[in-house]
Order: sequence, then structure tokens, then C-alpha cells
Amino acid sequence: MCPVKMAALRAAVLVLLGLRLGRAAAAVPLVIWHGMGDSCCNPQSMGYIKKIVENKIPGIYVLSLKIGSNLIQDMENSFFMNVNDQVREVCTQLAKDPHLKGGYNAMGFSQGGQFLRAVAQRCPSPPMLNLISVGGQHQGVYGFPRCPGESSHICDWIRKTLDLGAYTQAVQEHLVQAEYWHDPLKEEDYRKKSIFLADINQERGINETYKKNLMALKKFVMVKFLNDTMVDPPISEWFGFYKSGQAKETVPLKETSLYTEDRLGLQEMDKAGKLVFLGVKGDHLHFSEEWFYTTILPFLQ
Repeated sequence: MCPVKMAALRAAVLVLLGLRLGRAAAAVPLVIWHGMGDSCCNPQSMGYIKKIVENKIPGIYVLSLKIGSNLIQDMENSFFMNVNDQVREVCTQLAKDPHLKGGYNAMGFSQGGQFLRAVAQRCPSPPMLNLISVGGQHQGVYGFPRCPGESSHICDWIRKTLDLGAYTQAVQEHLVQAEYWHDPLKEEDYRKKSIFLADINQERGINETYKKNLMALKKFVMVKFLNDTMVDPPISEWFGFYKSGQAKETVPLKETSLYTEDRLGLQEMDKAGKLVFLGVKGDHLHFSEEWFYTTILPFLQ
């Protein structure tokens, strides 16, 4: 081979190697969804998480989801915008974002955990690779014992509204927390009338697409706060709940019909080592930077 052709070949090989190395070194993008009463960019919550992830993983693209045109709307929508509409809005955002077309990791905080699971089940493109639920309530809640910060007056109103009629159509369509309200004393009402949680938990029949899409995850990580005073019952953060017909005794995921009947593919995922259950000492969403670095960051790298 002549020297000119050899040089051209060598250059082409080096370019290809460079492209491959560049791809290998590129960090997987991260999408985060905040919890109730929070916003995408609060410097003490999601803004802080975005910053520390970017500091630890150079070059990573982090999208902190905003639902609405400004931060106030984003916070208000965490209480009053139909969750199904929020999930559709997020699916549209993700599909339009060129940074995510090769796949992304997702991390949801509190109610953002179950909302991102809905995204995984309903919107497989672009593909979610790993889902990290930090205090998400995957079997719902039955009570609001305490509410975050300045939102306490809103939560007093929410509590009264839920007590009066969580499963009425008007409340279901306009109050976010009603859409994952799970009353163990009214299981039939929950199964029939819950417009969000009962759907993604396959309570009215099996949607094979939901099951297939969730099982496509590499890892589904669930973080439970061991001293949680906000979520009732806290075991919902590990996909457990109250035994049906009462509100005192709880059962873990493996003893629920959702798992034993494998309606969502969780049993198969568990056997494949895809489910990760983590416990952290502290109240709801209270964790140290060191814990986050050592326990959560490895799932993002």
C-alpha cells in the first residue's frame, strides 16, 4: 500500500477510535422530578442536587423538570395539575430533547418517584435506563401527617378535601395527591376511581405494554427513609402497603398480590436482580451529601 493511502487509513482509524472513546466516556444524561410543593430549580433542593451531580460527573447533562412556564406554576402544578396531564407533558419534553435520544437515567423525589415510573411505563422513547425513586410512594399514601415548609396551609386544605371525597371525579381530576390516595378501607373505590395510581399499578387489568416497558429498566432503585414522618405508610416507598381492610398492619412488596401475580413484572425484575431496596436514616428527603455520593451516585456513572 502506498504511503499516502496508509496515512489516510491510519487517520480514519484514529478518527473512529476517537469517536468510540468519546461515546464511551460520555456521561448518561439525568432527568430529575421534584416532589410536592417544590420546584425544578430551588437552590436548596433540586438546584442543589443538579449542582452536586454536575460537580461529581463532569460533562453530564441534567434536566430538572419544570411543569409550567415559571417556578410558581411549577410548584402549584405539584398540587393541582392532573398527574396524567403532567406525565404527558414530560413525555413530550423528553421526546423533544436531543440530549436524551440515546437514553437517560431518571431520579424522582417523593411523588416525583411514582410520576417518573409512569413515564417509564407509558413513554419508552427515549429509553429510561435506570430509575431511582427517592422516597416515592409506589403504593400510594393514606394520610398526610406532616407537610413541607410553607405548604402546610395548603396541606391542611388537602387533608380535609381527601377526607370528604378523595375518589369523586372533581377531586381526582384536580388534586394531585388524590390521584395516589390509596384507602385500604375502600379498596374497591380505589381500584375503580383512582385515575392515576390504580392505572399504573395494574389494578383494573394488565396492560402488557406497561409491564414490558418497566421490565426494560436496568435497575429500579427504591429509597426508603427509615424515620419518615411525612409518608403514611412509609413502606410504600418500598412498594409495600397496608393489609386490605385495615390501616395498622403493613405487608412488604413480596406479600402483595401485585408481586405474587406479577402484574407489573416486579417479581421477574426482582429475580433478575433489577430491584434495589435502600434504607437511609432520617426523615422524609433528609440525607447527607456523603450518603448521596457513596450510595446514589454509582447508579448514575
